[in-house]
Amino acid sequence: MKLLFVSSECAPFAKTGGLGDVVGALPKALARRGHDVRIVMPLYGGQPSLRWDELRRLDGTLTVPLGFGPVRCAIRAGNLRVAGGATAPAPRIYFLEHHGYFDRPFLYGSPTDAFGDNLDRFAFLARGALTLCYALNWIPDVVNAHDWQAALASVYLNTVEWSHPLHGAASVLTVHNLAFQGEFDPRQLWRAGLGTEHLHGRGLEHFGALNLLKGGLFHATLLSTVSPGYAREIQQGEHGCGLDSVLRERAADLRGILNGIDDDEWDPARDPLIAQRFSRDDLAGKAACKAALQREAGLPVRADVPLVAWVGRFAYQKGIDVVAHALMGLVHDDAQYVFLGTGDPKAEQWLAELAARHPQRLRVFAGFDPAQAHRIEAGADLFLMPSRFEPCGLNQMYSQRYGTLPIVRRTGGLADTVRNCDERTGSGTGFVLDDLTPSSLYDTVRWALATWRERPSLFAAMRREAMSLDWSWSRFAGDYEQLYIDAWERRRGQRWRG
Repeated sequence: MKLLFVSSECAPFAKTGGLGDVVGALPKALARRGHDVRIVMPLYGGQPSLRWDELRRLDGTLTVPLGFGPVRCAIRAGNLRVAGGATAPAPRIYFLEHHGYFDRPFLYGSPTDAFGDNLDRFAFLARGALTLCYALNWIPDVVNAHDWQAALASVYLNTVEWSHPLHGAASVLTVHNLAFQGEFDPRQLWRAGLGTEHLHGRGLEHFGALNLLKGGLFHATLLSTVSPGYAREIQQGEHGCGLDSVLRERAADLRGILNGIDDDEWDPARDPLIAQRFSRDDLAGKAACKAALQREAGLPVRADVPLVAWVGRFAYQKGIDVVAHALMGLVHDDAQYVFLGTGDPKAEQWLAELAARHPQRLRVFAGFDPAQAHRIEAGADLFLMPSRFEPCGLNQMYSQRYGTLPIVRRTGGLADTVRNCDERTGSGTGFVLDDLTPSSLYDTVRWALATWRERPSLFAAMRREAMSLDWSWSRFAGDYEQLYIDAWERRRGQRWRG
């Protein structure tokens, strides 16, 4: 199939979370299955991993029609990097080069405010991606739009592309996090090149606002989200973020497909970023990685103490407030903690102050360093991830791959991917809590620490089981392939014979 991905992020070029990781890895798995996959995203400034000089600038300019007139941009092209030995061609990626929209230090806004022109910026992304198809003389079978930033692509296929070649393309809208919906003043819809006839309850209007994600949910041929558990949860009021009724209406068209991990990047047996490589059958390197992490964090180098890690945003969604309360008791136990992340300034300050009071037990690294994230995953024994909600989550998969047992709350993709410790059978791949309270988290962490200290054979068996799990995209790419075929057949009213 010819598959077009439209996304505001793609690792390693630009990412803020799981969206970028998925768009950077899934196309490679689909290409290995024989599909022609192409990606369109913005050319951002201020991204160290996005080297403009390494991209080929195509001849000419692209003219993108929007409501306030045509917008012109250059196009740069590159490829997703594929590990050595891959036989499939690397997926092609195209960047929309518009300095006014995208040459900024942040992707969506400053840490305190979204950019005021985000409607223009991401209408331009969606319409520009489709316009580029004509310039390339390449008409996709399916357009996979990702999150609210690309949701207008599904709307455009059903409206401005009517009677044009792209109207035959099916669309899939993948929701990575329903909490972010792209809401704007409805009086600005004209800027996207759409009329007020689309401002209604089964279109782009949502409680008086212009809601790009809602429009995409109604217009897309089929819908997907990033785990079976999250697909169920977002149809209920608690996690539906005001769109649960829309999702219940389209329940038959919604698929929950787990994210995979990029095993070109996350493999302890091949990882060049860690102190010593290791595998399920030879864990000597993990002990070396733990000692190296302790030295890096300025903690006592001790093999006889459990090391607990956190990598991620210091955000309410991630349960950082509950973690902070539980830590006040946990730091008095004989265990070590390493945190890497950024987010809520108050959480950052509080953690830094706690670390200053307990320098032998806790180290906090502010910011985010991908290489350091690898070193932490490789060196830790346990991984904290007690999210309030988690569409899928990738860190718990990285952790299991690296023999670092996750401590998670039973929600969304965490419930789908972590099997609770069963002391009767001696199995499990992590430690699971149901109630996100300081006391519940404290008790669960203490249980995990006690298992590490007092039942080393059980902990070792769980570690082997976790490292045996296959979270690679090769396992889940077939589900997306079937989703695309189903979407094409729905759109065309005939059987796929590719």
